[in-house]
Amino acid sequence: MSPRIAVVYDSATGNVHAIAEALTKGAAEAGAEVRLRRVAETVPDDVVDRNPDWRAHLEATADVGEATLDDLTWADGYAVGTPTRFGNVAAQLKHFLDGTGGIWEAGHLAGKPFTGFTSTGEVHGGQEATILALYNVAHHWGSVIVPTGYVDYDLIHAAGGNPYGLSTVAAPGGPPPEVLAAAVHQGARLARITAALTSVRAS
Repeated sequence: MSPRIAVVYDSATGNVHAIAEALTKGAAEAGAEVRLRRVAETVPDDVVDRNPDWRAHLEATADVGEATLDDLTWADGYAVGTPTRFGNVAAQLKHFLDGTGGIWEAGHLAGKPFTGFTSTGEVHGGQEATILALYNVAHHWGSVIVPTGYVDYDLIHAAGGNPYGLSTVAAPGGPPPEVLAAAVHQGARLARITAALTSVRAS
């Protein structure tokens, strides 16, 4: 049985979205059934419209399904991404995660692999802090955290060397090829670990 992976993210101008797509590709190539989902935009339109790149990205990704709690209960594993906001999780994603109390209490989230990813405006703009903050949710869910680590040192080093989770510095052209290659690798790794744990639970 194919593992089911939910890739859930928030993205303003497209950098986190690009990593989410690469993770989706990697997981699918490793045999997973994948749902790519974006959380609802909660920022007022007039605020979005002040940043033409933000508005353009929202319109360009209008076909990406909006994340629901059903996506989380359906999935056997999670890849969750956010732009950093003062070294923390973006409010849009936090709003979605804060609504998971019911399915958490019902035990639908425990024991499932969870990996995180982020994008910042600067090299030292809070990449590790944001991912660690995101993993606080995984701790409470009872997830099995799957960091990037240095499992493939050369690949992760080329992508910036973040062992906590995939990260990049936001750029107009999107993440560099090295980061996207690491994201494909991490998606496949998440799928394989999820398949192994799902198999154990089913036995």
